[in-house]
Amino acid sequence: MSISRHQAVGAYRRWEPADFDDEAGPRKSTRPTPAPPAPPAAEPAPVAPAAAALSLPDDFHLPTADELERMHDEIRATGLEEGRREGYAEGLEAGRAQGYAEGKARAEEEAARLATLADGLEQALSQLDGEIAEELMALAIEMARRMVRQTLADHPESILDTVRSALLQLPQGHAHIQLHPDDLALVREHLGDQLAHAGHRLQEDARLQRGDCRIDAVGAQVDATLETRWRRVLESIGHDRAKWNPPPDEAGALPS
Repeated sequence: MSISRHQAVGAYRRWEPADFDDEAGPRKSTRPTPAPPAPPAAEPAPVAPAAAALSLPDDFHLPTADELERMHDEIRATGLEEGRREGYAEGLEAGRAQGYAEGKARAEEEAARLATLADGLEQALSQLDGEIAEELMALAIEMARRMVRQTLADHPESILDTVRSALLQLPQGHAHIQLHPDDLALVREHLGDQLAHAGHRLQEDARLQRGDCRIDAVGAQVDATLETRWRRVLESIGHDRAKWNPPPDEAGALPS
């Protein structure tokens, strides 16, 4: 009869000597009986290689050197194209910003130049308005002068009103009235008796023009010449530089 190793281990008991000091006989050992050893654990099953766990197709093959080179070229070309597109977009945006800044600067410069031209034009127009106003005033003065001359030529009897107005400025009678010879004859004809009754005397002066009148009295003098009356009229409108008898080059270009 054969005994297995496990049976032999379970049937084994350790012998201990008897305690002779105990008269009642041998005492049982108080030490616990060691438990039988656990059976050995089963060995783990071997793990299959990873290649054995994959199911590869029958037509699977590793890429060749040419295919790897072609794949490298394709990846490189794709990267270059993406970089070109990104660079173009960035360059376009940068160029657009730079163009906007340059265009804005040129527009501001052009606006400043136009503003300067506008200011110059406004000043030129103001100066031109002043020159035109002066020319119009000079033209009006020349027309008035010619109208007065024409009136004196057409109505020489207007010297009578001039003499009457001048005599009204004197405080007393006995005045000495100087006139152009032609005007003197006209005044003597119409006002001779009246002037003689008031004690006034008539005297011709060839230096005077038709329409002029100058009166001298005691302590008073009246200058009723056309030049003096003309200057007074112009002074009232703020133009005292125009003369009654201007030089030919200043008389204007009005037709006679």
